[in-house]
Amino acid sequence: MYKCNPFLKDHGLKKIKGIIFDCDGVLFDSKDVNIIFYNEVRAYFDLGPMSDEQIDFVHMHSVGESFRHILPAGFESELPKIRDRLNYAKLLPYMRMEDGLVQLLQFIAQRKLPMAINTNRTTTMNLLLSTFGLEQFFHPVVTADDVSRPKPHPESLFKILHYWSVLPEQVVFIGDSVVDEEAAMRADIPFWAYKNQELSSRMFIPSFWALREFLSRNLS
Repeated sequence: MYKCNPFLKDHGLKKIKGIIFDCDGVLFDSKDVNIIFYNEVRAYFDLGPMSDEQIDFVHMHSVGESFRHILPAGFESELPKIRDRLNYAKLLPYMRMEDGLVQLLQFIAQRKLPMAINTNRTTTMNLLLSTFGLEQFFHPVVTADDVSRPKPHPESLFKILHYWSVLPEQVVFIGDSVVDEEAAMRADIPFWAYKNQELSSRMFIPSFWALREFLSRNLS
């Protein structure tokens, strides 16, 4: 069901004082929505659908970095027109929340363990949380708009550590991509990989039901 390394077996979770979640690919399966959104942006420039490489890129990076990766030079002057044409809020109901997420968050909250979000999303994050009724679980929510250097730079993780007044080894970061893995490594924060066994991590999480079971047996 899940894999634990000696760190967790020897020390349990007693020293953990907070859990940090990535958003896309962890809290939500948003890949299809992102494909629709960015392909509509490309269509504005008379460009065809994204390649597989571009799809993987936009799934992990901020909207600014994604635009620079998939659009022609000089696209910035067209951004106001693009924003007027596209309404991302209409896509949010098509986002798929990960199975078992709410039950996991309720379980963690009942144990008064702080939770945060570290995402390369920007202006859509608060709307997404409110649409699904999740805003009460996460403090703080750090987006790419809140830092000068988004993931994989560790600035966003340092911001959360400062907010909680904790050390890197006192939290874990749950992510699904090499961008998350690198950010955790550069911040010296233990990394748990969600549904991606290709990543280097302290623990592999196949589902939130499995994680809830693990935490129920290891949290005091």
